[in-house]
Amino acid sequence: MTMVSDDTLQILETLKKVAAKTLEKKKRLGQYAVVWRDGKATAVGEDAPQSLANEKG
Repeated sequence: MTMVSDDTLQILETLKKVAAKTLEKKKRLGQYAVVWRDGKATAVGEDAPQSLANEKG
């Protein structure tokens, strides 16, 4: 089992919060986002380019 320092865990949690906040902001602004799903880049959102969009969300 790999031991992770408290600093590393705090950094990870901060990055997760920032990412979630940014995605929520883009959603409110009506902008699409590119996320990683099932091993590939996928665009999500109402205005997502069809070439990248696998699903609406």
